[in-house]
Amino acid sequence: MDSHPDTIQFAGDYNLDGIIIHNHQNEGLSSNQEGVDIQKLVIEMNIFEGIEKNAVTGSLVIVDSINLIGNLPIQGTERLSFKLATPGAHEVDHIVDCSVATGHPMHIYKLTDKKQINESTVSYTLHFCSREMMRNFRTKVSEAFSGTYEKMVTKILQDPNYLDSRKTLFFQKTRNSDKVVVPNFRPFGAIEMMQQKALADNSKSAGYYFYQTTKGFHFRSWESMCVDARGNPRTPKQEFQYMPMNITDPNLDDLTKIEHDYRSVEKYKFINNFHDVLDNQAAGTYAHRVIAYNIYSKSYKVDDFHYHDYYAETKHTDGPNPAIVDTPVDFDDKGVSDYPESKTTVMATTQFLHDEDTGAYGIPVESDGITDASRISQQMQVASGTRLKLTIKGQSYLEPGDVIKFNIQAVERKSDSDGKQDAQFAGRYVITKIRHRVTNDEYVQVLECAKDSVFKPYTTYSSKTFTGARLPREKGQAIDIMAKANPHG
Repeated sequence: MDSHPDTIQFAGDYNLDGIIIHNHQNEGLSSNQEGVDIQKLVIEMNIFEGIEKNAVTGSLVIVDSINLIGNLPIQGTERLSFKLATPGAHEVDHIVDCSVATGHPMHIYKLTDKKQINESTVSYTLHFCSREMMRNFRTKVSEAFSGTYEKMVTKILQDPNYLDSRKTLFFQKTRNSDKVVVPNFRPFGAIEMMQQKALADNSKSAGYYFYQTTKGFHFRSWESMCVDARGNPRTPKQEFQYMPMNITDPNLDDLTKIEHDYRSVEKYKFINNFHDVLDNQAAGTYAHRVIAYNIYSKSYKVDDFHYHDYYAETKHTDGPNPAIVDTPVDFDDKGVSDYPESKTTVMATTQFLHDEDTGAYGIPVESDGITDASRISQQMQVASGTRLKLTIKGQSYLEPGDVIKFNIQAVERKSDSDGKQDAQFAGRYVITKIRHRVTNDEYVQVLECAKDSVFKPYTTYSSKTFTGARLPREKGQAIDIMAKANPHG
């Protein structure tokens, strides 16, 4: 007997009532069928979304014994409809809804990996994407925009001549207004140019993310993912911990066991961490000197960005806990933020480009250099900061931009740890990527998450003395190896 669609039988259970392909005539394999349900042919479905992806993409791995690609036929212009949900999910933002009823089916654009399994069976992979991704490659933007950046992005997203999207846009207001001329760019390219200039309202953060999830589009800052409009930390959508999935505790009822498994992490690894000091130093994460040349006044201004001085001006995943301390790293008593020449850039800016006394960001031109450095630092804190990869049971309400909490114990002797959380890597993370993987057996998700802080603040020291400075400050020798026949004699 089939289970009720609102009843979860096990963690990883899912509702998926058909994967329908619609060809150019909206017909199936028989003349009276609207589309064809290929769910029984699909051995794996993947859906990919992330805060650095402008569009949702995916793939279907198919084992075909009915010659679907010849009889339908498949030529790369088909639509794909389905609805994926964790049992019990009914709200719009809890379901991966790509059905025809919503008007948001996916579009097939490629077939790869075709191979013969036996005389009557072949396998191949169908690749699909959102309609907006197809529109992005079919249209160009050549227009002058003015106003706040969220209004410009809304225009490009909804304009029938551009992306023509009917999906919801979740946006954060920008504090800067400007005039932007887009010279024959693809829509996503035009938006990318705008997101780099966007400055969040009631915030000192710089730079936005524009991305699509299975629930809609987002145009927002990293800070808005960490905190709400009042500056309070966002409530985690889920709390995970690394613990055994197969619990035999007789005190756990079925519901508690399912909840336990949904919070459990099958496996995890850290794919990057903030302690890659060389890369972060060179990329301008810690320190950055920007020389802004004003074309209008023929003058220049030098701004030095200092990570620790600016850190408290914006919100972060774990609050005011910088991922690296400002203690000395060399004989000269300087910390990592005290070397602005570790990255030096020159940017051109000007006033009155569009008859307004503002610079490249639509704010006073004097602020352009430090704003650009802040934007790059924030971007690198996410891209080159602590990044965590988790494999969990599928939960269709999760999406990129959500906050989760990850409980991981400190690696210490059992007698010493007593369940203590890892001071650096435990705590709050923002989901940056999701891979939904659906097979005949279960629904799992692979999450990539990031944080730009540490769980517990590092201990700081008032002393400004580098450890090596306690040694005699003698200069190293320079020896001419050709001055003697035996230089080591």
